[in-house]
Amino acid sequence: MRIHRPLALASALAATLILAAPPARAGELAGVKMEDSVSVGGKTLKLNGMGLRKKAFFKVYVGGLYLEAPSKDANAVLAADSAKEMRMHFLRSIDRQKLVDAYKEGFEANAPQLIASQKANLDKFYGWVTDVKDGSVFSCAYVPGTGTIVSRDGKEAGTIAGKEFADALFRLWLGPKPPSEDLKNGLLGK
Repeated sequence: MRIHRPLALASALAATLILAAPPARAGELAGVKMEDSVSVGGKTLKLNGMGLRKKAFFKVYVGGLYLEAPSKDANAVLAADSAKEMRMHFLRSIDRQKLVDAYKEGFEANAPQLIASQKANLDKFYGWVTDVKDGSVFSCAYVPGTGTIVSRDGKEAGTIAGKEFADALFRLWLGPKPPSEDLKNGLLGK
């Protein structure tokens, strides 16, 4: 069988362009780009989805949810004893107390039954919250057998052992009363 030269040349050119193309970023929202994958506890997690947190008409942060296996089911994500990370890229400066108040409100709305049993862990978590500036990144990563690793701008602030705290924390974004349904749906890739 004889291949026509123009067709062969076009096929070779297309293959070269595909191989030479830079890898695409997984997501971009409100000017924030997030990697398609991150390494957490020796596992590679994929970006499940991104969402925008707004307060009134202000853009507060872009959140990215990283999971071992993609899921659109919030209950399945919360129940899974697998590595996961919530990454928040802030779009404005916010003082520490406003952030702590927002976290407290989220725990009361989504995990009230765990507040008493997790009081010491919540106090530890609130102690790691600091003022954020436009461009700051705050992340919470759960690693089975280790716990929840809290980081600010790529530097580890500390770890809280156990899955129960992680369950309460991830319910802030994926529970029945998230900051907004748009944020939750974005994180779930909907």
